[in-house]
Amino acid sequence: MIEEQKQRVEQEITKLVDDVDRSFLRKMQVEMHLCAAKCCENTSASIDVVQACVQKCSVPVTKAERYLHKELNEFQGRLQRCVMQCNDDIKAHMPPDPTDDQIAKYTAQFERCAVQCVNKNMDLIPNLLKTMKSVLAKGPSRIPDV
Repeated sequence: MIEEQKQRVEQEITKLVDDVDRSFLRKMQVEMHLCAAKCCENTSASIDVVQACVQKCSVPVTKAERYLHKELNEFQGRLQRCVMQCNDDIKAHMPPDPTDDQIAKYTAQFERCAVQCVNKNMDLIPNLLKTMKSVLAKGPSRIPDV
């Protein structure tokens, strides 16, 4: 059951990232590559000037990617903390030498709690996507530094 929940979370996060990629990141990458190509067209510039120009072109994409990673890491952290709380709660109630029946009972309780954590956090994904799109729509200069 836990493996199914893990796959469910991974699928939803993959859909979220794909949506953000299609909506924003690809366009930013096109702009980055066009900008970098213009830098390379300057045959009179030194290698250092061209490299600095190319580096400057990549800043918006890098900033957007860092922002997305931060948001996704925070989401993952919330989910992990919730599951760890389930684990801690079960351990606190488990006797020192549990029987097989008790282990089965506490394992089932843990799994139910973990599923609740997944459900609760999955409900946050649409708002997370909306927030990410809102931030990225404001343009690279408005993306928070992380």
